[in-house]
Amino acid sequence: MCLSCMRNKKNKPAKPQLGWLFVGLTCLMEWIWVYGFHTANLPWHFVLIAVLIVIDFYFLYRACQSIPTGTVYALFAAAGTIGTALMDATLFGGTFSIAKSLFMILLLIGIVMLKLADGKSADSSPNS
Repeated sequence: MCLSCMRNKKNKPAKPQLGWLFVGLTCLMEWIWVYGFHTANLPWHFVLIAVLIVIDFYFLYRACQSIPTGTVYALFAAAGTIGTALMDATLFGGTFSIAKSLFMILLLIGIVMLKLADGKSADSSPNS
């Protein structure tokens, strides 16, 4: 059974608003553990990072209970990519270019279009 097909204990679909909250939390956790990888220097730091990754994937799982999995994962991956690139440029002394900016914008446009396509396919499905 796919993650997006999972239901809560009462066999009702999870609330989409709650799903978007979990999308936000999983993106935030992604940035936190990526930052942790860059700054960790003691063994217990890596244990903490592993715990954060488990929590991150739990939030990802919960988001997929009420939002299409493709949309959730695309947003999760894009937020991780963009957040990491921005973190690298602002916190870790990396470079940032116009090309990187344009590709990040293109990535965001792709996410928005994916969400719009999900909405249109749901409206035109024969089961609606």
